This record gives sequence, structure tokens and C-alpha cells, in this order.
Amino acid sequence: MNVPPELDTLRDWLRFAVSRFTHAGLAFGHGCANAYDEAAYLLLHALHLPPERIEPFLDAKLTHAEKGDLAELLTQRIEERVPAAYLTHEAWLGDFHFYVDERVIIPRSFIAELLRDAFAPHIVDPASIRSALDLCTGSGCLAVLLAHAFSEADIDAADISSDALAVAQRNVSDYGLADRINLVRSDLFDNLPEKSYDLIISNPPYVTSVAMEDLPREYRHEPALALAGGDDGMDAVRTILRDAPRFLEPEGLLVVEVGNNRLAAEAAFERMPFLWLATPSAEDSVFLLKREEIVQGR
Repeated sequence: MNVPPELDTLRDWLRFAVSRFTHAGLAFGHGCANAYDEAAYLLLHALHLPPERIEPFLDAKLTHAEKGDLAELLTQRIEERVPAAYLTHEAWLGDFHFYVDERVIIPRSFIAELLRDAFAPHIVDPASIRSALDLCTGSGCLAVLLAHAFSEADIDAADISSDALAVAQRNVSDYGLADRINLVRSDLFDNLPEKSYDLIISNPPYVTSVAMEDLPREYRHEPALALAGGDDGMDAVRTILRDAPRFLEPEGLLVVEVGNNRLAAEAAFERMPFLWLATPSAEDSVFLLKREEIVQGR
């Protein structure tokens, strides 16, 4: 990428980055929602500056080495369409920070928003949750949030990908939760121990086949295994609803994220009494079911 030699200050580089991001038509959605926020985030990260304060540094002149680092970073983002989170190896869910690389999808989950309040009012007493399962854990981010929301729970976190579990192990260790979160390589429920959980959550692959073909280039850097949900996006959900009762306590709860696929879920499971949980970002992307409701609705 050709960088004009007259870019001297951080203000110059910020304006240049926003212009180039906009002109290139980059896709956002991996943490930042627009060109300005992402440009500011990337520049501050590369310069080892506080992520929440760009104004005091806008008129600071950059060194030759810093300019080279920024040029390389912007080239990867613009020309190769590498998502920002893979360039910085960090992602955030609320106040929680996670390591990420291209072995896992970049954390983004409506379930994470619900875990801030420990699924209240559907779970009245968080201390009553003594065992929980995060199915399709990926980077382990939701398992970490589960451990913080339900301090009395022992947690299993399962994923089919050994690469993803290696990333999850790093995040679990970073939060000092290795004694509470057990990582298991399993294709959904196939390799899980015979036990029952008070709570199962899952953010499974749910992107439809048509949508997979139309994904922006940024999303094609993510593991397809963690995204592709079959023709209607419900392949993994079918297995989860089929097998979940065997792994739930009698009063156990299942919480599953399906993105924009509410209509597909309701069409695939006409008798299932889904309770759709509203989050600050979505009205109908996550459903909750009690064990008895799953059994009766099949």
C-alpha cells in the first residue's frame, strides 16, 4: 500500500486510515462498528497507547519505525481484509478481554450480554447452578463468563477443534480458572462424560449455506467449521435439541444462540415452545428451553 510521505502525526494517520477503510468498503462487525472506531483502535494498539484516549496524542509526531509498523498493519487490514482482532490478537466481550487468532472465530455473542445478569429472571439464584456446559466453546470466552456469572459452578467447555481448545486453554489460564473449567474435545455431545448439567449454553455454527457463500472477505479468515450450519443453519441445533435432555438435570435449562435464524428454528421445530430472550443488541437471537419443554416438543 502506498503511504503518502507527508503523514507525520497520529491525526494524519487517523484521517488517512479512516479514508482508506471507507474507500475500500471494509466489513466491520468483529468488535468495532465503523471505520473511525476501528482505525482509532488499530492505531492506538500498534503504538502501545491507552485504547480509550486518542485525543491527547493526536498531534504527536510518529517515528520512522512507527510509521512502518502502521503501514504494514493498514496494508493487512485493507488489502488482505484481515479482521482487526486477528491483527491485534485480542477481542472483548464487555469488560472481558480474550486472546484470539485464526484458529477460532472472533468472540461476538448475544449470550454474553445475557450472562452479565446471570440469565435473570430465568435463573433466580445464581448459586443454584452447580454444573454448566458451554457447547462449541471456541476461544473459551463464554465458559469464562459462565464461571464469573455462576461462582459455584463447575464448568465443562467442549469443542470439536483441538486448535480452538488450545486457544481456550490460554484464555482459561489467563483468568486463573483451570480448576473450574474443564476443556473437552467433543463433536457436540459425542465425547462428553455421562453427567447432567443445571445449565447448558451453546453458540453453535448457524450460518446458512447461502449466507456462507456471501460472507465478506473478513469473515472468510475465520474457521468455516465454526460458522457453517447447513442449508437452513440448523444442523447443529437439531443435534443439540435431540441430545440435550440426556445431559440436563430435571430442572435444567438450555440456552442456544441462532443469530438471525429465528424463523428457521421455528420452522424446523414447530412444536418447540421457544422462549426468545431479548438482549441490548437483539430481540430474538437466543432461545431458552427447560428440559421438560424439549422432551415434550420433540
